[in-house]
Amino acid sequence: ALVAHPSVSANNLEELLRLIRAKPGGMTYGTSGIGGAGHLAGELFQSMTKTDMVHVPYKGGGPAMVELLGGQVPLLFASMPTAVPHIKSGKIKVLGVTSATRSSALPQAPTIAEQGLSGFEAAIWWGLLGPAGMPADIVQKLNAAMNAALSDAAVAEKVRSQGYEPMTSTPAECAARIVADLAKWGKVIRDAKITFEG
Repeated sequence: ALVAHPSVSANNLEELLRLIRAKPGGMTYGTSGIGGAGHLAGELFQSMTKTDMVHVPYKGGGPAMVELLGGQVPLLFASMPTAVPHIKSGKIKVLGVTSATRSSALPQAPTIAEQGLSGFEAAIWWGLLGPAGMPADIVQKLNAAMNAALSDAAVAEKVRSQGYEPMTSTPAECAARIVADLAKWGKVIRDAKITFEG
């Protein structure tokens, strides 16, 4: 989610873009660190909106949220589990959800895409992977078991309570998602000239 300190006058994407464009390079945004999901979301956001902001990487989502709550950074690309409690308490505000669809944890919060940035999606997802060459029958059994678990009401509710949406898929769909994400995020990394040191 793209969240903001209450002192930020913007309450939606249009207002935020107006603020950013009024002072190119003057707005900062925090993330959990260099090359993380939030950083990549921020770079994709800037690329798609043709804006210029300053990235402030922290050593994790917790420290980044502390800085947002304290007003040291005005914007944060945060994971849902980190952001939702503070949004619900009114300590920060959500400007947009970065997933393709609204989150059941914040159904009132529009996605960035539905606010006019068509095609924007920067969502964290997990998949179950195994070693190359795993026998197909074992892959199918694991896939069926995982899909059954994610379809269980109690498991699905637990996943949603963390701010995520349970998704079932096939091995082929998961492989296609990995290939597509490698291409998408590889381009973002190259275009933004993100490097990893240390």
